[in-house]
Amino acid sequence: MKTFDVRRASVAESRRIESAAFGTIGRMSEFDLRKPHPLLVVISGPSGVGKDSVVQRMKERGFPFHFVVTATTREKRPNETHGVDYFFLSKDEFARMIEADELIEYAIVYSDYKGIPKAQVRDAFASGKDVVMRIDVQGAETVRKLAPEALLIFITCESEEELERRLRERKTETADSLSLRIATARKELQQLDAFDYVIVNYDFHLDDTVDKVRAIIEAEHLKVKHRQVTL
Repeated sequence: MKTFDVRRASVAESRRIESAAFGTIGRMSEFDLRKPHPLLVVISGPSGVGKDSVVQRMKERGFPFHFVVTATTREKRPNETHGVDYFFLSKDEFARMIEADELIEYAIVYSDYKGIPKAQVRDAFASGKDVVMRIDVQGAETVRKLAPEALLIFITCESEEELERRLRERKTETADSLSLRIATARKELQQLDAFDYVIVNYDFHLDDTVDKVRAIIEAEHLKVKHRQVTL
């Protein structure tokens, strides 16, 4: 007569049930856990607060985002590269893009046109990448209307005096244009409630600002209710 080991049978049966249960849970989680949609991240704020520097440092640190290149009709500065910093277009070329409905948004900023080409954003979304765009406050408001689920981050500096100092040090402004930019910045600060987050970009703390932007994006991807942008 064979001896039946109840203890061994119980252990084996428990393991079989446990394995089946964990296998079921694993399969359920694969189907039930919703993958986050790509984010449309808008980096905005007054002229002179360091938007360009923030985005440039994000690129230098190899962040896995698609960085939108803005089209503009303004003159190229000596340190800028066409197709990298901006697409520098003539006003006739820009007008053709408007007529063909090839822009997500466009606006007149200090007598020049700026706009975001649609194709870049759609192609990046299709590849599953988050899209980062650097635009002025007026443009950010337009994007919010077109894409309410966009993630808007307002970059500023610690004071009006600091903003004026930064603008003067760029040496790209006349006295009149400097006064205009300061007045515009005051008005743009009144639009802060239209944004989701605000970051003070302190002088000599650029990486701290970039770390905060990255943390915001990561936190958004961990939310139970994901943002879903449709363009």
